[in-house]
Amino acid sequence: MHAAAKSSGIVFRIHGSELLMRLPAQGIDPSLLARPLTELGLPPCGGVNTLRVEAPGDWRWGSLDAASLARVLQALPGGAPALAGLPEDLEKLLVLSRRSARRTGPPAPALGGFVTRAGLRARDGARALKAFTALLGAVVLLVPRFTVARAKVRAAELIDVFAESSSRALAIVAIVNMLMGAILAFVGAVQLRRFGAGIYVADLVGIASVRELTPIITGIVLAGRTGASFAARIATMQGNEEIDALTTLGVSPVEFLVLPRVVALTALMPLLYVYGCTCAILGGLWVSAPLLDLSPTAYWAATQAAVHGTQFVIGGLKAAVFGALVALLGCFYGLRAERSASGVGSATTGAVVASIVGIIALDAVFALCANALDV
Repeated sequence: MHAAAKSSGIVFRIHGSELLMRLPAQGIDPSLLARPLTELGLPPCGGVNTLRVEAPGDWRWGSLDAASLARVLQALPGGAPALAGLPEDLEKLLVLSRRSARRTGPPAPALGGFVTRAGLRARDGARALKAFTALLGAVVLLVPRFTVARAKVRAAELIDVFAESSSRALAIVAIVNMLMGAILAFVGAVQLRRFGAGIYVADLVGIASVRELTPIITGIVLAGRTGASFAARIATMQGNEEIDALTTLGVSPVEFLVLPRVVALTALMPLLYVYGCTCAILGGLWVSAPLLDLSPTAYWAATQAAVHGTQFVIGGLKAAVFGALVALLGCFYGLRAERSASGVGSATTGAVVASIVGIIALDAVFALCANALDV
């Protein structure tokens, strides 16, 4: 054995596919971090799939021990071996360090032709869909813990998320839905008054708003406002390594960050939907009353006759699903963000675009289901 290896006190031995690393009783000398591992006695480690650490009984690991073990892991060929004999918190820290090293590795090689690029995009899309499905499943499994108040969620964080998803969005939801109702009323009035059927503007605005437009418009508004906020905040935490800190402390980021946001937006979107419907109907009345000389009483009576409870149920269900989708996508892109300022921007943009496309796609699915059920 090399003289430096003897003086270091670290002992390396290979037993089959396991590498044994015995730490010295007096601790690791800080000067050893600057020496190559081969000088410290690390043998050729081909075929090693487990790193087992033996330490003194009263060992209390520190940053020097973690750095030394991380160097050994990086030096082992064949990827990431399993760890054994380590405290749970140190093992989690080393797993995070290996993930970070993979993210900051050498740049990917240049892509080939169109077929290669299409295949890589399809592969990345499949992986993203699998990760999103896993996140959705984890949230669904955590909902019972939340309902019995056993989830690891801070009350202050939950209150802030509820405020972000409700009262702070009331103004923009009211403006957008009222303008949409006014536009529908104007377009309908121009066409219907030619046939003396101006009263049916109330039917047009009421049915279109309650069943289709209000859940879609409200969902898109929340995607651009609240969903983007979720993605930016979690992506910033990812860049500041706060997500890694939660994982190291044994706190699930999905339970601590994602669950309250999904629950809040899913619960509040139906309420915002009812509020948006009211604003849309008022916007239609605001235009049709002077344009068609309709009284508010006649307009409201026609709206009540046209809009039924089933349409409110369909619209409210859409709103709840759209809210869950917006929250999930915002958190999903935030958790997958790169650790940089550009990563925050990319996560925010991706969350908004995916939310809008997802809302339109889900609305098409709802339309097909409603048509099949004849409702």
